[in-house]
Amino acid sequence: MVGQFTAGSVSRNARILPTRWAMIGRAAAMSALLAGCTAVGPDYQPPQTAMPDQWQQDLVRGLPAGQVDLRSWWTSFNDPLLTELITTANSDNLGVKEAVARILEARARVGIASGEQLPGVDAGGEITRDRLSKGVAEGFDQSRQRTSTLYNTGLDASWELDLWGRISRSVESADASYQAVLEDYRDVVISLSAQVARTYVEIRTLQARIAAAQANAGTQRKTLKLVRDRKATGLASDLEVAQAELNLATTESLVPALQAALQRSIHALGVLTGRRPQALYPRFAASAPIPQPAAAITAGAPADLLRRRPDIRAAERQLAAQTAQIGVATADLYPRFTLSGFLALQKFGARNFFESGNIAYQFGPSMVWNVFDGGRIRSNIKAQDALTEQALLRYEQAVLRALQEVEDALVDYAREIERRDLLARSVTAARRSVQLVQNLYVTGLTDFQNVQDQERSLFQQEDALAQSAGLVTQNLIRIYRALGGGWSPEPDKKRQPSKLPPSSQTVVARAPLPTAVVPRPAPAPRRKP
Repeated sequence: MVGQFTAGSVSRNARILPTRWAMIGRAAAMSALLAGCTAVGPDYQPPQTAMPDQWQQDLVRGLPAGQVDLRSWWTSFNDPLLTELITTANSDNLGVKEAVARILEARARVGIASGEQLPGVDAGGEITRDRLSKGVAEGFDQSRQRTSTLYNTGLDASWELDLWGRISRSVESADASYQAVLEDYRDVVISLSAQVARTYVEIRTLQARIAAAQANAGTQRKTLKLVRDRKATGLASDLEVAQAELNLATTESLVPALQAALQRSIHALGVLTGRRPQALYPRFAASAPIPQPAAAITAGAPADLLRRRPDIRAAERQLAAQTAQIGVATADLYPRFTLSGFLALQKFGARNFFESGNIAYQFGPSMVWNVFDGGRIRSNIKAQDALTEQALLRYEQAVLRALQEVEDALVDYAREIERRDLLARSVTAARRSVQLVQNLYVTGLTDFQNVQDQERSLFQQEDALAQSAGLVTQNLIRIYRALGGGWSPEPDKKRQPSKLPPSSQTVVARAPLPTAVVPRPAPAPRRKP
């Protein structure tokens, strides 16, 4: 708002006109002097994080040690439909779009904080009509009219001098928060890619289980026909027929439950790709094998997690943002200096309003210093210190959680491979057992109970093998997810969110990364001669 003035204010401003350049010079000199002040509060340093030099399970089968490229890990399965679904989900999923919107919000907040570094200028104007009372007007000479109209328009400017770094620390905090939100977006994309892949594998696993159930039901249907034929010739009893019917009905009853689970998974995958639940039914009309990687993968080194995992990177950026808040709080202990002024046109009456003689201005520094607040400022500093300590602990917890997730996924993957191989052997033995027991039953050398048991066992083993094959792939996907696969730590325009403003495409490249401290094993003690 333009300041309010009386009739005498114009004359006072006229008297100071000869000194205006001296005032501006002194203010500029003071600004240059104060610009040399440094920001208060701690300067952020990335945490030094101790990391193991290798994984506990880094040499398990299928996971040799070495460098790893996880940017598009799903392509290792050579499944075009899986690749298409992940690509679609990364662009159309509503959760990803929400994460992009959060990035835009955080970027705008950086602009809000940065705006305080520049002067604020307001334009305004007013027309004031006033009338003096007769008693007041008698105090003026005869030329002063009781009724007058003041026209006033101009610019107000104010600029806070960031002497102690309050504004620069606010910008530093906002920028780090923006980078943390960008890492959160990447974490959403990584989690989504893994979730789409695991749901896809679940669909293929359910299709394999349904196929195994239907195949076993077909075998049991033939057995029932055999028993009924033997019953017709007096070679089998009613009990054997009932047992065969029971075995067949039990197997067939599992198919509807598996089909319902399959449909639910297709619905879930449709929603993950940003479509209606039933949209993907045509894509899964035909069954397909459970995807398997085409080549051996590598797990990389534990220290790579600090560079690859977006949740760790986000926690580190949140720590940086909170550290800057200590400086913001500390700056309140010091005086706040502001340069302010106005430039206006003021005149009683509108005639010749734009003449140079109607110009009025005011310019000068001001200072505000909180000398007593009951300890609120220092308490706020302590609170920001405590919040920074919490952020550091959350970062350390994120690192430990990431290490645990990788180790758990490696162990589960290795053990499930062992279980799958054993189940494959058991399925082979079960199929041979069914053939043998059926031959013995036909020749009358065994009863039907053995046939029933062997056929039931075959179905159980084939169903378990299908589940295990799916778990192997799902655990491999867990490894990719735990290692932070699905994006490139290096700036890559193709893998940045497409809806971001151009200037936000490379901001995260400025973020410092936490440093890994890899402990080395101590040398073995020498034996005494």
